[in-house]
Amino acid sequence: MSVNDESQYPWLIEEKNFIKSAIEAGKPVLGICLGAQLITDAMGGKVCPNSEKEIGWFPVEAVDLENSSAYRFPEETEVFHWHGETFSLPAGAVQIAKSQGCNNQAFQIGSNVIGLQFHLETTPVSAQSIVENCRDELVEGLYIQTETEILSAPEERYSSINRLMGSILEYLHASNSG
Repeated sequence: MSVNDESQYPWLIEEKNFIKSAIEAGKPVLGICLGAQLITDAMGGKVCPNSEKEIGWFPVEAVDLENSSAYRFPEETEVFHWHGETFSLPAGAVQIAKSQGCNNQAFQIGSNVIGLQFHLETTPVSAQSIVENCRDELVEGLYIQTETEILSAPEERYSSINRLMGSILEYLHASNSG
Protein backbone atom coordinates (compact mmCIF):
# COMPACT_ATOMS: atom_id res chain seq x y z
CA MET A 1 0.00 0.00 0.00
CA SER A 2 1.05 3.60 -0.51
CA VAL A 3 0.09 6.74 1.38
CA ASN A 4 -1.08 7.95 -2.03
CA ASP A 5 -3.77 5.22 -2.22
CA GLU A 6 -6.49 7.29 -0.52
CA SER A 7 -9.14 6.37 -3.11
CA GLN A 8 -8.53 2.67 -2.44
CA TYR A 9 -8.02 3.11 1.34
CA PRO A 10 -10.03 6.18 2.41
CA TRP A 11 -9.09 5.64 6.06
CA LEU A 12 -5.62 6.99 5.16
CA ILE A 13 -7.06 10.52 5.17
CA GLU A 14 -8.21 10.20 8.78
CA GLU A 15 -4.92 8.51 9.73
CA LYS A 16 -2.87 11.40 8.30
CA ASN A 17 -5.05 13.95 10.09
CA PHE A 18 -4.57 12.06 13.37
CA ILE A 19 -0.78 11.94 12.88
CA LYS A 20 -0.60 15.66 12.10
CA SER A 21 -2.68 16.46 15.21
CA ALA A 22 -0.44 14.30 17.41
CA ILE A 23 2.69 15.98 16.06
CA GLU A 24 1.24 19.47 16.45
CA ALA A 25 0.25 18.59 20.03
CA GLY A 26 3.90 17.71 20.77
CA LYS A 27 3.24 14.00 21.30
CA PRO A 28 6.12 11.59 20.64
CA VAL A 29 5.58 9.92 17.26
CA LEU A 30 7.61 7.11 15.70
CA GLY A 31 6.79 6.10 12.14
CA ILE A 32 8.20 2.92 10.61
CA CYS A 33 8.16 2.43 6.82
CA LEU A 34 4.56 3.28 5.87
CA GLY A 35 4.40 5.17 9.17
CA ALA A 36 7.34 7.40 8.17
CA GLN A 37 5.69 7.96 4.81
CA LEU A 38 2.41 8.88 6.55
CA ILE A 39 4.26 11.40 8.74
CA THR A 40 5.92 12.84 5.63
CA ASP A 41 2.62 13.21 3.79
CA ALA A 42 0.78 14.58 6.84
CA MET A 43 3.47 17.23 7.30
CA GLY A 44 3.54 18.34 3.66
CA GLY A 45 6.26 16.15 2.16
CA LYS A 46 5.87 13.93 -0.89
CA VAL A 47 5.96 10.14 -1.19
CA CYS A 48 6.85 8.57 -4.53
CA PRO A 49 8.40 5.42 -6.00
CA ASN A 50 12.11 5.02 -5.23
CA SER A 51 14.44 4.33 -8.15
CA GLU A 52 15.13 0.90 -6.62
CA LYS A 53 13.13 -1.33 -4.30
CA GLU A 54 14.97 -2.29 -1.12
CA ILE A 55 14.10 -5.70 0.26
CA GLY A 56 16.42 -7.49 2.64
CA TRP A 57 19.39 -6.64 4.83
CA PHE A 58 21.29 -3.56 3.70
CA PRO A 59 23.30 -0.92 5.57
CA VAL A 60 22.17 2.55 6.47
CA GLU A 61 24.62 5.22 7.49
CA ALA A 62 24.33 8.12 9.88
CA VAL A 63 24.13 11.61 8.46
CA ASP A 64 26.65 14.07 9.91
CA LEU A 65 24.68 16.24 12.33
CA GLU A 66 27.10 18.90 13.53
CA ASN A 67 25.63 21.10 16.26
CA SER A 68 22.37 19.16 16.37
CA SER A 69 20.60 17.48 19.26
CA ALA A 70 18.93 15.03 16.87
CA TYR A 71 19.12 11.29 17.45
CA ARG A 72 22.50 9.91 16.35
CA PHE A 73 22.53 6.65 14.42
CA PRO A 74 25.58 4.38 14.44
CA GLU A 75 28.03 5.33 11.69
CA GLU A 76 26.80 2.32 9.71
CA THR A 77 24.44 -0.47 10.63
CA GLU A 78 22.76 -3.26 8.69
CA VAL A 79 18.96 -3.08 8.94
CA PHE A 80 15.94 -4.83 7.45
CA HIS A 81 14.17 -3.16 4.51
CA TRP A 82 10.98 -3.90 2.63
CA HIS A 83 9.92 -0.89 0.59
CA GLY A 84 9.62 0.45 -2.92
CA GLU A 85 8.83 4.07 -2.15
CA THR A 86 10.76 7.01 -0.77
CA PHE A 87 9.87 10.44 0.54
CA SER A 88 10.98 14.03 0.54
CA LEU A 89 11.78 15.50 3.92
CA PRO A 90 8.83 17.42 5.35
CA ALA A 91 9.36 21.06 6.34
CA GLY A 92 11.47 21.32 9.49
CA ALA A 93 12.75 17.74 9.25
CA VAL A 94 16.41 16.81 9.67
CA GLN A 95 17.76 13.80 7.77
CA ILE A 96 19.43 11.42 10.24
CA ALA A 97 20.19 8.31 8.11
CA LYS A 98 20.68 7.43 4.44
CA SER A 99 21.74 4.51 2.25
CA GLN A 100 23.04 3.81 -1.22
CA GLY A 101 19.70 2.40 -2.30
CA CYS A 102 17.49 5.13 -0.84
CA ASN A 103 18.78 8.52 0.26
CA ASN A 104 16.08 9.39 2.80
CA GLN A 105 16.16 6.52 5.28
CA ALA A 106 15.38 8.37 8.52
CA PHE A 107 14.40 11.84 9.63
CA GLN A 108 13.51 13.75 12.75
CA ILE A 109 11.17 16.68 13.37
CA GLY A 110 11.90 18.52 16.61
CA SER A 111 12.58 16.25 19.55
CA ASN A 112 9.34 14.29 19.34
CA VAL A 113 9.08 12.81 15.83
CA ILE A 114 11.26 10.19 14.13
CA GLY A 115 10.50 8.50 10.82
CA LEU A 116 12.32 5.33 9.74
CA GLN A 117 12.08 3.88 6.22
CA PHE A 118 13.41 0.53 7.51
CA HIS A 119 12.30 -2.02 10.10
CA LEU A 120 14.14 -2.16 13.42
CA GLU A 121 11.27 -4.10 14.97
CA THR A 122 11.97 -7.17 12.82
CA THR A 123 12.34 -10.57 14.48
CA PRO A 124 13.06 -13.95 12.88
CA VAL A 125 9.33 -14.75 13.10
CA SER A 126 8.21 -11.47 11.49
CA ALA A 127 10.85 -11.79 8.74
CA GLN A 128 9.58 -15.31 7.98
CA SER A 129 6.00 -14.04 7.93
CA ILE A 130 6.65 -11.15 5.55
CA VAL A 131 8.59 -13.44 3.21
CA GLU A 132 5.73 -15.95 3.23
CA ASN A 133 3.10 -13.27 2.56
CA CYS A 134 5.06 -11.09 0.11
CA ARG A 135 7.24 -13.66 -1.66
CA ASP A 136 6.07 -12.38 -5.06
CA GLU A 137 8.06 -9.15 -4.47
CA LEU A 138 11.34 -11.07 -4.31
CA VAL A 139 12.32 -10.45 -7.92
CA GLU A 140 15.82 -9.79 -9.20
CA GLY A 141 16.99 -6.31 -8.31
CA LEU A 142 20.06 -4.41 -7.18
CA TYR A 143 18.72 -4.09 -3.62
CA ILE A 144 16.49 -7.17 -3.43
CA GLN A 145 17.83 -10.22 -1.66
CA THR A 146 16.64 -13.77 -2.11
CA GLU A 147 14.45 -15.51 0.43
CA THR A 148 17.46 -17.54 1.56
CA GLU A 149 19.62 -14.44 2.05
CA ILE A 150 16.90 -12.69 4.04
CA LEU A 151 16.10 -15.64 6.30
CA SER A 152 19.71 -16.69 6.92
CA ALA A 153 20.46 -13.54 8.94
CA PRO A 154 22.11 -14.48 12.24
CA GLU A 155 20.22 -13.97 15.50
CA GLU A 156 22.67 -11.21 16.51
CA ARG A 157 21.56 -9.08 13.55
CA TYR A 158 17.99 -9.12 14.87
CA SER A 159 19.20 -8.42 18.40
CA SER A 160 21.28 -5.52 17.13
CA ILE A 161 18.42 -3.79 15.32
CA ASN A 162 16.05 -4.46 18.22
CA ARG A 163 18.54 -2.76 20.58
CA LEU A 164 18.73 0.18 18.19
CA MET A 165 14.92 0.38 18.26
CA GLY A 166 15.07 0.43 22.06
CA SER A 167 17.59 3.26 21.92
CA ILE A 168 15.31 5.32 19.64
CA LEU A 169 12.33 4.72 21.91
CA GLU A 170 14.39 5.74 24.96
CA TYR A 171 15.50 8.91 23.13
CA LEU A 172 11.89 9.83 22.27
CA HIS A 173 10.77 9.13 25.84
CA ALA A 174 13.63 11.07 27.47
CA SER A 175 13.26 14.00 25.06
CA ASN A 176 9.55 14.27 25.75
CA SER A 177 9.15 13.46 29.43
CA GLY A 178 10.03 17.01 30.52
